[in-house]
Amino acid sequence: MWPLLLLRASVLSAALLAAVEAAPRGGGGGQQELLATGGGASGLTRAPPRPAPSKVALDSVTLPADTSAGFAGAWSVVSENSGVSAMHLVVMRHGKAVMFDTSTTGRSLMRLPVGGCRPDTRSRRPGAMDCWAHAVEFDYNTGALRSLKIVTDTWCSSGAFDVDGNLVQTGGYFEGDKSVRYLGACDRCDWKEFPKSLAEGRWYATQLVLPDGGFIVIGGRRAFSYEFVPPGGQVNTKTMPLRLLRETTDEDENNLYPFVYLLPDGNLFIFVNDRSVVFDYGSGQVVRELPILPAGARNYPASAMSALLPLDLRRGVGLSAEVIVCGGATKNSFKLGESSTFPPALRDCARINPSKPRARWALDQMPVARVMGDMLILPTGDLLMLNGAAKGCSGWGFGRQPVLSPVLYSPHQPRGKRFRALTATTVPRMYHATSAVLPDATVLVAGSNTNTAYNFSGVDFPTEVRVERFTPPYLSPQLAANRPSIDAASLPRDGMRYGSRFTLRFATPAQAVGNADVKVTMYAPPFTTHGYSMNQRLLILPVAAFAAQGRQHTVTVDPPPKPELAPPGYYMVYVVAKGVPSKAAWVKIHK
Repeated sequence: MWPLLLLRASVLSAALLAAVEAAPRGGGGGQQELLATGGGASGLTRAPPRPAPSKVALDSVTLPADTSAGFAGAWSVVSENSGVSAMHLVVMRHGKAVMFDTSTTGRSLMRLPVGGCRPDTRSRRPGAMDCWAHAVEFDYNTGALRSLKIVTDTWCSSGAFDVDGNLVQTGGYFEGDKSVRYLGACDRCDWKEFPKSLAEGRWYATQLVLPDGGFIVIGGRRAFSYEFVPPGGQVNTKTMPLRLLRETTDEDENNLYPFVYLLPDGNLFIFVNDRSVVFDYGSGQVVRELPILPAGARNYPASAMSALLPLDLRRGVGLSAEVIVCGGATKNSFKLGESSTFPPALRDCARINPSKPRARWALDQMPVARVMGDMLILPTGDLLMLNGAAKGCSGWGFGRQPVLSPVLYSPHQPRGKRFRALTATTVPRMYHATSAVLPDATVLVAGSNTNTAYNFSGVDFPTEVRVERFTPPYLSPQLAANRPSIDAASLPRDGMRYGSRFTLRFATPAQAVGNADVKVTMYAPPFTTHGYSMNQRLLILPVAAFAAQGRQHTVTVDPPPKPELAPPGYYMVYVVAKGVPSKAAWVKIHK
């Protein structure tokens, strides 16, 4: 009954509070209070030994890796213990990732510093304190951890980056559902919180960056509205209704965490359940109704994958954007899960150009059905699908058959040739798993907690605190001679300005490259949770000039001319030479 109680209840009932308080603070499995060695984190406790996989966990899906094109990727473990299970994950511009969970269901594996405990507002005991961290800053190169202190509950919340690269984070659960939180990009920064800033509670909502650098937050549980995030310390007093949200709710509430994208014309694409619209957020009017995407539901808890396909500015600034939605679940999958029935996930992969007056969904089929997976845009413009399951839906204990194989999707290939199965992991990543593209063009993979608390034994899918790194095929050792490196000293100090040409230098280690071999991409780092990477965006920039002197190269590109194409802020800029991306340079774009 845990998933049903916690998904459907708007506040914790007295019975649920009692159950949470009665839960073992050790997180299950005889957890030891010993300090972990290494990592530089004195508050880190050891992760309990991993039990042998259950029969349910062993019932997984692994596709044969397609090595016809060579190297199919590789996996490595970055850390055995992240301290906090990564329900939410972001990559910050100061070289760290931030992972955070919920504070509602008990302790983590990371203590807060002495004297830094937070009031435990879910406890019925007066003055109760919670001394466990529910957020960490993670050094993805060394595995070192630093605890961060969140006061209001961030469970199933949303977020985005502001123009200076700071994380602005909204909503959550219980006392956190109207909070706005800020986290700076520095080695000593910690959360700054403004409770009750939003006019309506935002639990499972979506936050999007707008062309002026502000934010809109849309939807949430029984929140059939949107509002604009107020400046720190200010309070919203009203919301704007969005009829689509009310019309698309159903018995399983398959319209949570809406897929929202900023289109090049400044309107928003909004997808909920199986319906989508083009929306003018300035006037509050629907510009265009789009066709229904049949076969099931796509938003939480049906949890499909979705992304805005790369914007190739080499085709001109008047381009239109395509949206992709892949996988998901039947509309009744959550209700069936309550009776331990787990229907197959959806296998279709659909694309649409929402700006076309007669837009239609174009369908393809993935190599394997997938629900609650992640979809990341790689620096090359290909997409990576990973994590998730082949049966069931999102929710505690509602997924089966973990899909261990990532799949590469090449959007410019003809239908039938777009998918490539890659090297499989050995770690199931189910509900509450996350992933992120790193500046070195590898992929960080973390999280997975299908349980109501940190439970490491006696369950089919124990809470996962291991952190992995996936190396995509473009970083094959055989291609190392092509890998460019950006000269950081060549980057303009004031970053990139809209419409003003931008020049940088790069080198290749063993081979010279020509103009036709090179492209420059800029990637907006997303906020990832529940299988959706909010604000993820990749642009391919036109090359205006190119010069080579041996293995030293100078390239001049035309930046996006307007913020509707790339909202202001920090982007990871990559040089891709013969299909191999460099390590990224963090570059700010602004007026």
